[in-house]
Amino acid sequence: MANIKITGIDALMKKLKHNATLNDVKLVVAVNGAEMHQKAQRFAPVDTGNLKRSIRINKENAGLAVRVSSTAEYALYQEYGTRYMAGTPHVRPAFRIQSAKFKNDMQRLVK
Repeated sequence: MANIKITGIDALMKKLKHNATLNDVKLVVAVNGAEMHQKAQRFAPVDTGNLKRSIRINKENAGLAVRVSSTAEYALYQEYGTRYMAGTPHVRPAFRIQSAKFKNDMQRLVK
C-alpha cells in the first residue's frame, strides 16, 4: 500500500499568524483530506466497485494529518501496474490535484 506523508508541523506552527488557530489548520486538513478521498474514489477504476468502496480516510495526529488509503489487496497493482498490465492510478492523481489546493489554503493561513 502506498503511503503519502506530509511533514513540517513544527515549522507551520511557527509561521501561523496570530489570528489563525490550530483549529483552522485542522479544518483545512479535514476539508482537503475529504476532497482527496472523493477524488481518489472518482478516479478509481470500477469493475465490481470493490476498489472504490475500499478507499478509506483516517484522521491522524489529533486531526493534523489525514491518511487516504485502500484496503483492497490489489490496490497497489491498480495504482502502479505490473509487468503484465499498465496501472490505473487513482490515488496519485488525486494527491497531485489536491496538494496544490492544500498548499494554497495553508498559505492563506500564514499570510
